[in-house]
Amino acid sequence: MAMDLFKERKTKIKKEHEAFLSQKNEKLFSINGIFNRYKNPVLTRDHVPLHWRFDLNPETNPNFMERIGFNATFNAGAIKWKNKYLVAARVEGNDRKSFFAIAESPNGVDNFRFWDRPISLTRLDEPDTNVYDIRLTSHDDGFIYGVFCSEKKDPDAPAGDTSSAVAAAGIIRTKDLVNWERLPNLVTPSPQQRNVVLFQHLVDGKYAFYTRPQDGFIETGKAGGIAFGLSHSIKNAKIDKEFIVDNKVYHTVYEVKNGLGPAPIRTEKGWLQLAHGVRNTAAGLRYTLYMFMTDLAEPWKVTCKPAGHFLSPLQAERVGDVSNVVFTNGWIQDDDGTVFIYYGSSDTRLHVATSTVDLLTEYCLNTPQDGFDSGSSVKSINELIDKNKPFMDTLV
Repeated sequence: MAMDLFKERKTKIKKEHEAFLSQKNEKLFSINGIFNRYKNPVLTRDHVPLHWRFDLNPETNPNFMERIGFNATFNAGAIKWKNKYLVAARVEGNDRKSFFAIAESPNGVDNFRFWDRPISLTRLDEPDTNVYDIRLTSHDDGFIYGVFCSEKKDPDAPAGDTSSAVAAAGIIRTKDLVNWERLPNLVTPSPQQRNVVLFQHLVDGKYAFYTRPQDGFIETGKAGGIAFGLSHSIKNAKIDKEFIVDNKVYHTVYEVKNGLGPAPIRTEKGWLQLAHGVRNTAAGLRYTLYMFMTDLAEPWKVTCKPAGHFLSPLQAERVGDVSNVVFTNGWIQDDDGTVFIYYGSSDTRLHVATSTVDLLTEYCLNTPQDGFDSGSSVKSINELIDKNKPFMDTLV
């Protein structure tokens, strides 16, 4: 009887899991003309392999019960590797611990399947309690780097405080995406670091990082904004001076804090930059994505920046463990100019939106910039209305 139950449950779950993994995704019509969302998330907790979750031995698991549960798959770094579209997803177990795992797709929008094992990280002398939100950078030095948030309990927290944490930028590197070398954490002048991105080229012979200095784990304090800094070494990376590239600004989508997403994409007219911005609302923090461009020769200098958000959480994306959030730390530029933008929604699942380098460049160059007050917003609208007057009859 027990063997019958084991076989019955295993057969049913395996069949349903395979059907779920094999389903096709559907590109949705884009009203804004800038990017296309897709109907289904590309990764969810249901994508986690069965052999990570179930004991497959009928003698030790006669009821085919799930032994290890998973809560979410989201916020993924991304890279194209050997003609496959790979994401290094943040996978969170029911125990609240996150880790990284590679999932691959033949086309970048569906049929993602996790590799056989998650990524194992070497422990430092002071081990991480949690790791998350890895950015992948294919660097000129021949390595693929992963820069991620390394979190541990704040040693200076008051007695009884089991929530205060310290965040640092962890660094790993690889040449095959299987075997990873752990390097010492990045050292910066800031007390805390999250959302650090390694630039893909040396600058003045040094390794260049976009950082996000913070005074506290959650609150940016007097710090904040997307910063830039240089390190002589990557094996013992240390930035002596950070300077702000893109600051947080009152009453914007990035008024509370902001951080760079993935490493930038090079275009003829500058570096495309994708970031997240956070503002406060009566319902709590709201995370959206925004874009800007930086100078080709000096990638820390902002050359244009569209007003407002680029992508915000909509419909089911707004609901999850941490609601009203979209976050990105990975995109892929394909050979034909297509850009796959991978974004997590509400700390629960991973989505994709597609665009092109040309469309994203046009969006950045031709969208009005923020005047930082209501009057300026109305002025921009009126300018467009006036420009459209000769063409109004085409809408009739």
